[in-house]
Amino acid sequence: MSENKIVPRTLSGFMELLPNEQILFNQMKEKIQKSYEKFCFLPLNTPIIELADILLAKAGGETEKQIYRFNKGEHDLALRFDLTVPLAKYVAMHYGELSFPFKRYQIGKVYRGERPQKGRFREFYQCDIDIIGDNELNVLYDAELPSVIYTTFQELGFSDFTIHINNRKLLNGLFDSLNLSEQSTEIMRIIDKLAKIGKENVIEELSNLNINKDSILTIMNFIEISGNNEEKIIALKNIGIKNGIFNSGLKELEDVINCIKLFGMPESNYEIDLTIARGLDYYTGTVYETFLNEYPSLGSVCSGGRYDNLAEYYTDKKLPGVGISIGLTRLFYKLNELNAIKVNKKSMADVLVVSTSDDIKPCIPVATEFRNANINTEIFMEDKKIKSKFKYADKLSIPFVVVLGETEIETNTVTLKDMNTGEQSQLSVEEAIKVIKKTI
Repeated sequence: MSENKIVPRTLSGFMELLPNEQILFNQMKEKIQKSYEKFCFLPLNTPIIELADILLAKAGGETEKQIYRFNKGEHDLALRFDLTVPLAKYVAMHYGELSFPFKRYQIGKVYRGERPQKGRFREFYQCDIDIIGDNELNVLYDAELPSVIYTTFQELGFSDFTIHINNRKLLNGLFDSLNLSEQSTEIMRIIDKLAKIGKENVIEELSNLNINKDSILTIMNFIEISGNNEEKIIALKNIGIKNGIFNSGLKELEDVINCIKLFGMPESNYEIDLTIARGLDYYTGTVYETFLNEYPSLGSVCSGGRYDNLAEYYTDKKLPGVGISIGLTRLFYKLNELNAIKVNKKSMADVLVVSTSDDIKPCIPVATEFRNANINTEIFMEDKKIKSKFKYADKLSIPFVVVLGETEIETNTVTLKDMNTGEQSQLSVEEAIKVIKKTI
């Protein structure tokens, strides 16, 4: 390589896929979109670049450090770091034009300048849905979102997954009843380690926070409630926590669990998990975490919850909502790494049209007929031997090759070869279309 050539390379934390991988990625994205649309969520596409003061309105700490920010002319700009803040801006701007509850989905790239690691990216796709209410939002919408998650992962080809559901008010009410609200973040950090460090070590760490034995016993009794969903609800009612916040959360959780059944979800795909406490400062009610049971190392593949006021930094109107997000880039990367998904499709073509002569022109109207019949069709236009043309189709796993030679042109037919079976036959274009459509 000459000295003035630049070595091609991609910045770390940015995913580039080979065509066969990109085809599968696109198929996954399309299935998620169709699932969202089945539940009548409306599409939204907000700008990747926003004014920095808009994006930073509610940012702080680590989030603010991770934002890509730059100046262009007189403008202080930033790349969006999630799809929720742009949604808040959008709803505040268009409040008078929207119908509430406002159900929207957005699938798009977001950017975070964090240290890239295996499976963690600086540029990645999020697939979000949110339901926004005007001043109030029925808690039964919280029961609809697990049904969306269930439908989506079924469409993606997964059946063995569990949606873990909790309500933040239960935790807030528990800590409030024990006068431990100020230590709630630290307590939940310790509780979150239960599976890793075990019960005795959790109790020890809680003791190190100077929490008395009775309070520790109440906390441990709470998080160790077991049984099926109905049994957990009964146990929560009998645990003896007398607190208004707790009781409100218990009522909401019971309503959500009972209503999920009406959506026809198998109980094996959802469960009450009292240790789920995501978004301690953001979520205020129902919270969700979804796990693929065959791939526990993935962690949560879809999460979200209920929040009190989406656009509090942009408007005085109270806009409660509930939403979930799938991190598609990370999910795809991890599933591909685990060989849990197959990236076999190497071409968009169902048919390759080739000529046995140097004259390619007769292939063009034939290919057009196939395309008009909604069959993905490619024409091989390079001047190569017929063997090379078949080799091209084989390398890209194109299922059918249509051959045009002198005989076919004279008889107004085509020779159709099935690349999987090796069988070939001389047919009219209409007959070839029928054969192909039975297979694809």
